Parts: sequence; C-alpha cells; structure tokens
Amino acid sequence: MGYRILVINPGSTSTRISFFEDKKQVVKRKISHDRKEISRFPSLLDQREFREKVILNIIKDEGYTMDKFNAIAARGGILKSLPSGTYTVNKKMVNYLKYETPVQHASNLAAIIAYNLSKRYDIPAYIVDPVSVDEFDDVARICGMPDIQRRSLDHPLNLKAVARRCAKRLGKPYEELNLITVHLGGGISVIAHRKGKMIDGNNTNDEGPFTPGRAGEVPVGALVEAVYSGKYTYEELYSSLVENGGMVAYLGTNDLKEAMRRFKKGEEKAKLVLKAMVYQISKEIYAMSAVLKGRIDAIAITGGMAYETYIVNSIREYIPNFAPVLVFPGEMEIEALALGVLRVLKGEEKAKVYK
Repeated sequence: MGYRILVINPGSTSTRISFFEDKKQVVKRKISHDRKEISRFPSLLDQREFREKVILNIIKDEGYTMDKFNAIAARGGILKSLPSGTYTVNKKMVNYLKYETPVQHASNLAAIIAYNLSKRYDIPAYIVDPVSVDEFDDVARICGMPDIQRRSLDHPLNLKAVARRCAKRLGKPYEELNLITVHLGGGISVIAHRKGKMIDGNNTNDEGPFTPGRAGEVPVGALVEAVYSGKYTYEELYSSLVENGGMVAYLGTNDLKEAMRRFKKGEEKAKLVLKAMVYQISKEIYAMSAVLKGRIDAIAITGGMAYETYIVNSIREYIPNFAPVLVFPGEMEIEALALGVLRVLKGEEKAKVYK
C-alpha cells in the first residue's frame, strides 16, 4: 500500500482535505463554511477546534482512522523567511504562528492543527515550501532605498512543484536547470530559478504585473501623491492596491471568465485591459531572463489562468524562440504537499528543523 498521508489545507471560508497513498490521491474533500459560521469566532486561532473537528469528521466519514496515516502534510503559514524544503512542525513554529506572525491568514491554522493531531495520535507532521520561502540572491534585495528591502513573497509551493515537473519533462534534475516559472492566478508570480533556487521574482503584493485583483507596480510619484492627497484612508488605499486593483478596478470583475466573455463579444475596454495584463506579464518574463543572463532551459506557465488559451498564446507571441514554453494549468499545491512529505518518508530528502 505504501505511505498514507493526510493533507490539510484550510482557506478563509473552506477546509480542504486529501488522503494520499504514496503519489496517488485517493480522497479529496472540500468543506465550505458559511461566513456567519466563521464570523462567530473572535479570532482566527479560535477556529482551531472547530476546524479540527471538521477534519476528524471527514476522516471518519471516509472510513479511516488517524492511526492509518503515516504522516500529516499541512499548508505552511506566514512564517519568517526560510529556505525551501519540508519542515517538521514543532513547538517553535506553532508559537510563531500563534503569537508572532505579522499576518493572520487561514493557512496559519494548518500547522497548528497538524501539531495538535501529531501529538494526540503520535504521527509526524510537516509543512512544505511555505509562502515565506526566500532564496533570493543578495543583489536581488537591493531596491534603491536602504530602509526598504525587496523580499520574496510569491507561490513557492506551486512553483517548486511545477519546476520539478518541468525538469521531469526535460529529463534533467531540477537542481541542474535554469527555469522561469509563471504563476497566473489571483496573484501573478514570475520567478527565476537557478540550479534549484528561486533567486529573484516579483513580490505578488507589491511588484510585477497587475492581476485580476491586484494593482502590481504603479508609478511611485503618483502613489506618493495619492497617499497625501486626503482622498484615501490607509485601508482604502491598501485595498485598491492588493484587493480591488488591476482588472477588477478597470472592468468591475475579478472573474477572468467574465472578462474573457466580454473580450470575445468585442468590448474594447475588456480587450485593452486583458492585452495590458498579458503585456505586463511578458515584460516580467523578459526581466527574469536578464536575471538568468539569457541562459534558460524552459519557461513553465501554471495557475488557473493557464487554462485560458488566449492568455497563454498571447504570452507566447511576446517570447518567440526564447525557450521551450511548457504549460501546466491549474494549481498543484495539494499534490506538492503530499509529494514533499513523501520524499522525506522515503528518505529521498531530509526534513528541516524550524528554528
């Protein structure tokens, strides 16, 4: 039967659970939570017991018991910057997520729940490539203001999985390749991988192309004027940059399918905005090619928007003969969690210790 792994991935209004037997996903469940149900908890941490019961009920409903699992794979939360890899969930990690993390995000609950289940049922628990993975070259951190440092904030779990799948397609180890990965979703990441490390890329909240809901890079002078104009509160301006910017600000929707429907009907504004988004994505790919000094083995495109042929084909038009373009639509985060833990269980990789 091989190794059986329980994967836990809580979202803001849902809890996703998967069971893997080695590389095969045998159970996949998503439980949606009504916002009223969630709002009764004063804080994110107060949801822990509720979410834990949901997970245990799913396990029971599927005819399993906790003692049938060899390990737990949990979505990594907002931790301090750390190298890529699979980490054992320990007390220091849990304490940081409970009391020190700067962002209260649903993903923080995963390791906390996994730690409780690990202790209760004597099963090892791990996280894999959390969002705080930082492998930037030192030169990539310099931005022009000594008080401000560029930082890595993107989609490492999905992008590392895609990079490994890309390497397999090319028949070479990931650690021997130079790749550019492009994650096209609610956030857009364009990342340069050099010999197994993500050495540069855009911070999905602050930089790079605009997205269905984020403004991306905006002119600095105009932004400073907006800050001091009195037109916006802090919350309003922040929201217009990272939640209500980009496509939704121009078209009134963050639904790519709706935007594409309007595009295909001939709406000129939809055409211009979608073309502009593709244009900015392509510019970012060229920027990462400079980081890799033009030596690129492949460009891998992934994420939900990669299902849209117009988006992918339009990017291809900007980068002809650049490097092989491989497309992996959708997200591989659940699979990546399970495979990261499986590598540890099989002795192919050593689990790291969070310090």
